[in-house]
Amino acid sequence: MQAALPAMAALTVLSAAPLQHQLALFENHKSPLQSSFHGVFLKLKPSPYSLALAAAPSKPPVVVAASKKAVAVLKGSSAVEGVVTLTQEDDGPTTVNVRVTGLTPGPHGFHLHEYGDTTNGCISTGAHFNPNNMTHGAPKDEVRHAGDLGNIVANANGIAEATITDNQIPLSGPNSVVGRAFVVHELEDDLGKGGHELSLSTGNAGGRLACGVVGMTPV
Repeated sequence: MQAALPAMAALTVLSAAPLQHQLALFENHKSPLQSSFHGVFLKLKPSPYSLALAAAPSKPPVVVAASKKAVAVLKGSSAVEGVVTLTQEDDGPTTVNVRVTGLTPGPHGFHLHEYGDTTNGCISTGAHFNPNNMTHGAPKDEVRHAGDLGNIVANANGIAEATITDNQIPLSGPNSVVGRAFVVHELEDDLGKGGHELSLSTGNAGGRLACGVVGMTPV
């Protein structure tokens, strides 16, 4: 009890002293009120779990391919009819599956035309789809219309089935073929090499037997 009295007396004096004297007292390193406590330093051991988390390699992002699918139902003034299915993965080539019935046996020009307009039958689908302003050619030619897909060949029963893979008929982007039309022609496409006056524009493939507008479908 006696040991506490000097401390209480010092506190009484301190509280009664002017502010400048209080500050001077605290600044004096020999003050009896100066604390010898300078702080506590804690040393933490690293957790093995936090190190394991930091060292764990991050997984690469998963890239999901954007699948797209479209279809065209071919109809005309004749008995010719069919279905064309288009599929594309990401920005890769487009795969075209064709099945047409009612044809005369042999090859028939098969093209993608510029417009999806059938108000006047297949004639209102316009010319071949040609965004690069090229002349007519074969599907593998460097110089060709984007819509030049060559010929499909009908068997003795008048049925033509084909699978075509092409890089110039995407289902999205500025040159998308969605909303355009496929046309099956009466004659064989000479692929621009027949020497006819129409060889470099239509392949001299004759009349338009059936056509269908390309529309997107669920994948």
